[in-house]
Amino acid sequence: MGGAASGLITDGAGVARCFWQPSMPDYHDHEWGRPVADDRRLYEKICLEGFQAGMAWITILRKREAFRAAFDDFDFERVARYTERDVERLMADPGIVRNRNKIVSAINNARRARELAEETGSLAGWLWKHEPAPRERPSAVDLDYWNNNPTSAASVALSRALKQRGWTFVGPTTLHAFMQAVGMVNDHLDGCVCRETVERARADFKRPS
Repeated sequence: MGGAASGLITDGAGVARCFWQPSMPDYHDHEWGRPVADDRRLYEKICLEGFQAGMAWITILRKREAFRAAFDDFDFERVARYTERDVERLMADPGIVRNRNKIVSAINNARRARELAEETGSLAGWLWKHEPAPRERPSAVDLDYWNNNPTSAASVALSRALKQRGWTFVGPTTLHAFMQAVGMVNDHLDGCVCRETVERARADFKRPS
């Protein structure tokens, strides 16, 4: 079943996908919702979601390789050592979003990520402890859920925990999108061809400790 009411679109072969898939087909089909356990990639995703605030995600996705080049592939050990000279370098880089507050936030968050990794052993292990329990998930991931849930109890809790540790640009809406993207939840719509694939990936995924 497809169409506006379901939030699904159906291709010529009758395969249904989430309504937003045509604008980002590779990202939807092969990346979004797949579990991520790598510290660097998780830090990157938090940063990019922060840069996305007030903008379309497709804009950030198109600039992702430029962001990776500008931020040392989001190696937070290196970004944590950035100075004001790096801030000015980044402000002059036309390939990224040149917002000083967001750039400073990414550097601050690198320092906070380094602290977390040193304290707990890994950023991934700490973040994945905030994965919501199955009972906290909706009974149906449908268009009504998508349109009316820009945050979740889990994203509110994670936002609060990160802010207490000094992170910035980590509001509940930003972290809801982060949790969707890195597989902490599976928010592919019911009926999307990728939903079962992501469910299997989540079932097989070894949660980092």
